[in-house]
Amino acid sequence: MIKVNLLPVKKKKKQKPLPAFAISMILITLVAGVILAWLVFFFSGRVSEREARVRSNEAKIAELKRKIKDVEDYEKRNADFQKRKEIIEQLGKNKTLPVKILDEVSALLPPGVWLTSMDVTGENINLGCTAFTNTDVVNYVDKLKNSQLFTEVYLQESVQAQTAGFSLYNFKLIFKVKG
Repeated sequence: MIKVNLLPVKKKKKQKPLPAFAISMILITLVAGVILAWLVFFFSGRVSEREARVRSNEAKIAELKRKIKDVEDYEKRNADFQKRKEIIEQLGKNKTLPVKILDEVSALLPPGVWLTSMDVTGENINLGCTAFTNTDVVNYVDKLKNSQLFTEVYLQESVQAQTAGFSLYNFKLIFKVKG
């Protein structure tokens, strides 16, 4: 017996092979995607590493600025201390100077001459004196000029005045203390 199939048979279509272009494009796309993913991961790691280094450096800079400020404060306090120390030393040196000046001025006073005023400003001294005679004035000026403590002795003025029936000489002297 012969069987005849009258129903149309469905033919299976042969699948066409994918073109090489499409396969190569898919592979290139996948490779490029993998490379890009690796680059993103690699560079994000480097960026985060650099950001951490920047934060670390900023912390070091802040610490160093604090230390610099501390050093500047120390130097300022040290300079203030040195100034105060110098002032105290200068005062210690100068505390005996007025005594020496007054002692020398009074030791050199001849009989018949007396002080009426004395003004000491730094190394400059202004004396106001009174004497019985002009010779006493000259003797006192000569003694001051020969003194080891005084320099640049200058007789500023000498005026004769009558006081209570006596003839007196009022005179002013200017001189300096030797360094």
